[in-house]
Amino acid sequence: MATLRFNALKEGLNRKPIKVEELKRRSEIFGDHVFSNPKMRQYLSREAYSSVMDAIDKGTKIDRKIAGAVATGMKEWALSKGATHYTHWFQPLTGSTAEKHDAFFETVDSNTAIERFGGSELVQQEPDASSFPHGGIRNTFEARGYTAWDPTSPAFVYGTTLCIPTVFVSYTGEALDYKTPLLRALSAVDQNATAICKYFDKNVKKVQSSLGWEQEYFLIDSSLAVARPDIMLTGRTLLGHSSAKGQQLDDHYFGTIPSRAMAFMRELEKECILLGIPVKTRHNEVAPNQFELAPIYEESNLAVDHNSLLMDIMPKIAKRHNFKVLFHEKPFANVNGSGKHNNWSLSTDSGVNLLSPGKTPMSNLQFLTFFINTIKAVYDNEELMRATIASAGNDHRLGANEAPPAIISVFIGEQLTQVLKELEKVTKGKLSPEEKTDLKLNVVGKIPEILLDNTDRNRTSPFAFTGNKFEFRGVGSMANCANPMTVLNTIVAKQLKEFKKEVDVLIDKKDMKKDDAIFNVIREYIKASKNILFEGNGYGAKWEKEAKKRGLSNNKSTPEALKAKITEKNIRIFEEVEVMNAVEIKARYDIEIEDYTKRIQIEGRVLGDVARNHVVPTAIKYQNTLIKNVTGLKEIFGADFKNHAREQLKLIEAISVHIEGINSQVDLMIEERKKANKLNDAEKKADIYSKKVKPYFEAIRMHCDKLELMIDDEVWPLIKYRELLFTR
Repeated sequence: MATLRFNALKEGLNRKPIKVEELKRRSEIFGDHVFSNPKMRQYLSREAYSSVMDAIDKGTKIDRKIAGAVATGMKEWALSKGATHYTHWFQPLTGSTAEKHDAFFETVDSNTAIERFGGSELVQQEPDASSFPHGGIRNTFEARGYTAWDPTSPAFVYGTTLCIPTVFVSYTGEALDYKTPLLRALSAVDQNATAICKYFDKNVKKVQSSLGWEQEYFLIDSSLAVARPDIMLTGRTLLGHSSAKGQQLDDHYFGTIPSRAMAFMRELEKECILLGIPVKTRHNEVAPNQFELAPIYEESNLAVDHNSLLMDIMPKIAKRHNFKVLFHEKPFANVNGSGKHNNWSLSTDSGVNLLSPGKTPMSNLQFLTFFINTIKAVYDNEELMRATIASAGNDHRLGANEAPPAIISVFIGEQLTQVLKELEKVTKGKLSPEEKTDLKLNVVGKIPEILLDNTDRNRTSPFAFTGNKFEFRGVGSMANCANPMTVLNTIVAKQLKEFKKEVDVLIDKKDMKKDDAIFNVIREYIKASKNILFEGNGYGAKWEKEAKKRGLSNNKSTPEALKAKITEKNIRIFEEVEVMNAVEIKARYDIEIEDYTKRIQIEGRVLGDVARNHVVPTAIKYQNTLIKNVTGLKEIFGADFKNHAREQLKLIEAISVHIEGINSQVDLMIEERKKANKLNDAEKKADIYSKKVKPYFEAIRMHCDKLELMIDDEVWPLIKYRELLFTR
């Protein structure tokens, strides 16, 4: 094993950056492999093009005959790009994407073949629904499920395959993917936000949710990764002593990008640009070998697809550069983990960002309306927000003095906090002309000036306002963005719906003017939701105590957090805005609980294997070497040998203590796993894995890491942190 380690190190040290061929300017090749608007104009008839655009802009259905014409045009374009196959590309509840390739090739007779792709193949396919996670929606012997074309996300060619973004539903119509509920949530927020916008501009016809994600990741030399069973099987290191130098000097953050990593980034960005992913930013992150990529924000559905596509292609490109990409939220102990900040906003079809103040008091009142309603939505549903970022990997990161805590709070800055305090003082009922003038000029009117020099950002806040958007910082790097975006858009849609009811009641029954009614309602919302606002340090124990007083939840583990998804209150929210029904919600909960258990189970098995089959045998061999040394000293020095072998004897004893510690702790962990595995109750099983199995990980790791420092470096079998984290 030590030979494997040193061979891997030698191979990794001798690597050179791979040359990346630049094609043209990125602006010239952007979206070249995407069946985008210009391509549709070129390859589709006017009728087919109009039908697709109506489906995108208005949500209208595409006639089957028209779908045939669209399929023909799409096929001809794909063939021109070298495509030989097509696939319905979808996002099942596995956390990754799925695809089944079919060739355009079809025989006509024994001597003739053609390329065929019709409307039925474009619109719908039938993968095996029972083989994907379904949470009991389908029996395993009932396999039928459907993928259905989503025209709002353009088809693209990757390699030699035409990929058609689709939804995935069961035979009985329930969603089996991430995309279907997201599309419903986006429709709900569009409908309810548009209704509110008409208070301010009757010409608004559509509101779009936008998302800008920031993807953090680690790059590890592929040879070194292969020599670590824990990295290959779990995506993280389950043991390994910290390097003497880690991130403590802060010299990696925003530093010069290592040459091999830069070559990888250049090829990745080239592929992204061809696929229409508008990548903009790249930089070193805090931890060694950690990096970040971020695009220009896009419509949320497209942004989610692009992030999923990015996570598909990154490992493929990394392989060409002899890297392994780690998306796990905490691949290494004692250095920062990885998140995926979701920057969210709403904008109108006229191009107005609803979370950005304008030049007039009226536009600023519109901003306040959406700003305060979002805060109220998060306050009323903070447990649900926490649940949407819960995962086995993210449990290592949340609250670990590097990422937002498990307590959901909202940061808006001192200046906006002061604005809300002023609005809280608004007189109940109708405003006098003087009050209204003062309010619009001195409070609402000055918001743009305030935001020009907004308060410094709070990195400990899980949900922070950053000038013209909210940044949901708690999302984990492995997550599908659709999960948090579905919840956020759902709760905002529900909140806007309630807001309109309350405002309309005041206008109709209290005979208030529209502005007076809006001010009255948002004043009450500010009072009701101010407990969620927090400007201080979210990492400390002091905040935990304060949050408890405020009535905020602090669900630290995934099994605790996920329970919020299936409360009656939260099921009603999803049903009311028609995003998910009770069956779909319960199914997702069951899938996520089972996923958590399986991940901890796999980690426990891998840790036991590595500790007993790699670490313990190495420790025994080294201990035998020491024993031979002591025996030799005894032969030379006789009865006086203990004075000369004092340190060796201490080391022999310490190694025995740690070997015993590993074996006893692994035995106890296995016993707890056996108890958990006998249970049929998924909740109880997850709870035992969280509270009874997982705690042994640190105990086993401690003994292994102590041995790493004691045993001769020449015989240690596992790639060490200092070797994994400083690839140049």
